[in-house]
Amino acid sequence: MASPLTTEMIEAVIGTLPIQARIMLRLLLIQYLDLMQEDIEYIAKDRPDPRFQSGAEPKDLVVSRESIQGVADRFAQYRMQVRNKRERLWLQIEYLRKQIAQGELLSTIAEELLRSRFDVPVERVQDLKKHARTALSKPAIRELDRKWEADQISEHDYRRERLAIEYQTRLRQLERERRRLEVARHEQSIAGAAPLQDHEVAHVWGIPAGTLAARKVKALQQYLIALQNSLRDSGGATTGTNPSLDLWKETFVTLAQKPVERSVATYDGLEVTEGALLDKLRALVSGTLAEDIEGRFWPSIVQDTRPAIEHTVKIQSLFALQRLCAIQDERSMTREALEQELLDRAAPRPKAVASQLTEQPAGEPQLGEMGQHVLKSLLGEERQ
Repeated sequence: MASPLTTEMIEAVIGTLPIQARIMLRLLLIQYLDLMQEDIEYIAKDRPDPRFQSGAEPKDLVVSRESIQGVADRFAQYRMQVRNKRERLWLQIEYLRKQIAQGELLSTIAEELLRSRFDVPVERVQDLKKHARTALSKPAIRELDRKWEADQISEHDYRRERLAIEYQTRLRQLERERRRLEVARHEQSIAGAAPLQDHEVAHVWGIPAGTLAARKVKALQQYLIALQNSLRDSGGATTGTNPSLDLWKETFVTLAQKPVERSVATYDGLEVTEGALLDKLRALVSGTLAEDIEGRFWPSIVQDTRPAIEHTVKIQSLFALQRLCAIQDERSMTREALEQELLDRAAPRPKAVASQLTEQPAGEPQLGEMGQHVLKSLLGEERQ
């Protein structure tokens, strides 16, 4: 059943609440809503004054610019964390959804090529599919290459067997990507319905836990009553008084439909150099990354945090995921291109020509400039 709420209705209802309730709701819904400047200034004024707590009575109650900026910085910190997580999960889902569609098409093309071009029986194709999960590609490819170099197999047979190995590889990759998509969607459903935690709200607002709990209960009550009245006025008494409708849950469901904000991420040192990272991302998209390397590489680009120095962590940059999606969008997804890609992967390596294998006469080794400098340094000035 479609939610009776709309984003505009939720924002309008929150805007009509008293300022304390309005701020509380915007903090709880921080991944979808922003604080206004007047909200930040109110928080800075509402925080307990340490001068009173120390026993001194201040002569002026003017809030400093540093206090206001401190509130804004803490709000921006939590907003960045929750919205980066939302964007991270969205990027994963978008990438995996397209990658699964590509994998399904590749598997279909490989199966058709095996049956039509290489005359593989249907029973053999079904057996390949059945045992794809337990098949070992590397030993099979090494044995196939050995036979090819030893002239024990024809080019047609090599292509047939190599395509069968590639078919099983695509099936295993497709299964992994489906599991990853399921995990990402599950995490998205959990993260999308999670409000800001009480201790995080208290850190932004700077009020005691007891005061925060009382204000939170009061704010939620005011919001739900106002939202129920708004629904009654806009959609009739039945919608507004439906006891089975969880308005707080529906608020998250409705706000989760808002477009994901895209951020600008910078390279943060993953895989040592940016060039090495991009090479791995291209191999991941094309399916040429080794399966054992892929199993370690994927978690490293989707995790939220990375270990920094001892006992600390830092937020993982979205650079790798953003570039991964960009590389995927640049990749040709036509049937003809994917078919040619499979045929190229199944092609054997050119055999070495005998004339190229003859050893070249070794010349006199020559030391370079740096080598001569090191040698002179070891010998010393007297022996030079």
